[in-house]
Amino acid sequence: MSNDLRSTLWQLLGDLPLTEGRPKGKLISVNQENGFRVERWTLFLNNVQDVPAILLIPDNVSSENPAPTILYNHAHGGKYELGKEALLQGRPALLDPPWGPVLCEMGFVVLCIDTWAFGERNGERESAIFKRMLWEGKVLWGHMVYDNLRALDWLIELDIVDENRIGTMGISMGSTMAWWHAALDDRIKLCIDICCLTDFHTLVEKGNMDGHAIYYYVPNLLLHTNSSEINELIAPRMHLSCAGLQDILTPPEGLEIIDRNLKKAYSAQDSADAWELYTEDVGHVETIGMREKCIEWLKKL
Repeated sequence: MSNDLRSTLWQLLGDLPLTEGRPKGKLISVNQENGFRVERWTLFLNNVQDVPAILLIPDNVSSENPAPTILYNHAHGGKYELGKEALLQGRPALLDPPWGPVLCEMGFVVLCIDTWAFGERNGERESAIFKRMLWEGKVLWGHMVYDNLRALDWLIELDIVDENRIGTMGISMGSTMAWWHAALDDRIKLCIDICCLTDFHTLVEKGNMDGHAIYYYVPNLLLHTNSSEINELIAPRMHLSCAGLQDILTPPEGLEIIDRNLKKAYSAQDSADAWELYTEDVGHVETIGMREKCIEWLKKL
């Protein structure tokens, strides 16, 4: 079942770039911050468009002391110019300090890439990319997901990375990327999604389709599957979801459906403790409680 669904998802993600072997990268700059090093890279992931990236390396990490690693996914929020820089600069929906320094202080290596239409890739508008790709038999979200998996291909070859302790996380669009990536890639051992675990059918019923940007919509997806089934592919690996009950992007009725189904899926694999839905009565924002819960789960990696 899981292999069949994964195969279906890849088909739905459209015509993807044909790339082979380990992706390459070019180091652009190195800066030392308090307790960690900031490396800026250009990664060559897809044979179509270069991918700027930030790699954070705590001071005590080396090839002799490889570290657990987080593939951090930046959010949307209409801030096309921000992209990966949110890892260091933060953004309004997130608490201070930003996640980059927090993760480094915890001992994690961290990678964040600019996804299509964001940051240094903000040359063509998101809607224009979506429309052009649709004409070409391609899917914008498919290309975004593909870049993420190829970024992990590059990341795990670094001798400072413990490939058995890889996690992914993010808020909003970054949350959606976290659970899609984890569902498609068993190398992800911990998934943390913040404020974007959405039950598709409930979103339709509530009429909140425009809350999500156009990247979110994969043609024909609802003809084949739903949010619960995609997330069940992550079981029995660790998965924490944080959500606000007033967030129109994650209707609470839909959260209840996903939570009920994932509890069954995890229990069936004797891993009930590896799934948790944490909610607060807030909107589309990270709370102190959410951050504390995320840190609690990050310590399990």
